[in-house]
Amino acid sequence: MPLDRLHQALSTDLDDRRRKGMLKGAENVIVGVVPATATHGPRYLLAGEGERPFLKMNSNSYLGMSLKPQLIAAEEAASRDFGVGPGAVRFISGTYRQHTDLEARLAAFHRREAGMIFSSAYATIVGTLVPLIDSETAVLSDALNHNCIINAMRLSRPKKKGIYRHLDMVQLEEQLREAAGECRRAVIVTDGIFSMRGDHAPLPRVVELARKFDDAFEEGAIVVVDDSHGVGAFGDTGRGTEEFTGAEGVDLLVATLGKALGVNGGYVVGSRQVIEFLREFSPFYIYSNPITQGEAAAALRAVEILDSPQGLALLEQLRAMTTRFEQGLLDLGYETIPGAHPVVPLMVRDTVKTTALVNHLKSHGVLATGLNFPVVPKGDEEIRFQISADHTVADVDFTLGVLESFPGRGAAN
Repeated sequence: MPLDRLHQALSTDLDDRRRKGMLKGAENVIVGVVPATATHGPRYLLAGEGERPFLKMNSNSYLGMSLKPQLIAAEEAASRDFGVGPGAVRFISGTYRQHTDLEARLAAFHRREAGMIFSSAYATIVGTLVPLIDSETAVLSDALNHNCIINAMRLSRPKKKGIYRHLDMVQLEEQLREAAGECRRAVIVTDGIFSMRGDHAPLPRVVELARKFDDAFEEGAIVVVDDSHGVGAFGDTGRGTEEFTGAEGVDLLVATLGKALGVNGGYVVGSRQVIEFLREFSPFYIYSNPITQGEAAAALRAVEILDSPQGLALLEQLRAMTTRFEQGLLDLGYETIPGAHPVVPLMVRDTVKTTALVNHLKSHGVLATGLNFPVVPKGDEEIRFQISADHTVADVDFTLGVLESFPGRGAAN
């Protein structure tokens, strides 16, 4: 058979990951949703688990938008009137009113001149960075940046690449100084929220350093921030890490429609000139269909909700449940990394114990994500909990009760 030798090679790679405990394993398949009640958030039915409901404590849907009737109605109406798919890329009759309305609303929400949407946040960061990085560019990136940024740097092949220690502004300044004499352009790129730990970048200092060295580069130094976990979950009005830190001067902001906004797709906002350039030079935009008309309509409704009193109430609920859960972990003697973001890590620092605790949670009806080496460094093994505005006091207390009942609790701290 033509594929025999390929299959053998692929099996070797899979077996190697299996021996190292690196396989992700079978996915949980959701086959039903049990609606929220007055006291409990929604529950989920999984394939192979019968009618047993599960509480999601590992969802990116920080505001519970995906189940909101307003979004469902907006998507259904747009799909009914305009169809379920665009049928083409943007420049070949694939642009609908819903797409341009959403782009304008996102730009206004973030107080930028223009915005553009992509098929995903991953496509957005790669589709933004690669066209802006050439053979005379220096790219400087936080060591804990998301995989999409890492791959964008690989694809773009910059003249100089610097990976500074996590949040280490002293090393970032050193790298800028070193690159100034070698490159025409500098791109500093960082996550806003680092998704494994829930901590955030010191954006005011990042911007300050970019401005300090701007004249040292013939084409300037710019700041690109991927705040996919920040927008809609961080800051007084949900405008993300910029708002939380008081940062001004971030040149390009990338975020997702698929986390706090509850739909699908990604976007970038910035100056009109840069967005116009990206529409002409970004292959991930030019050669890929956009999100559907229905998705764009639903995302627009999500932004409208976020930017309203209802959104403020959701953010208040999210903060209250995050604080309750974080304090509950500490009261039980677990180690966490305190912070305002709804990513709440439970630091286990051992692969076997992390796996055991995740299994214990699932056996009691709670879905949580264990992060082991090499996703995180050895000794930093953790369970990443993600709080949602859908969660109630009863949901948080139930999860804490399951954690309290873990037989190895004393040994896991």
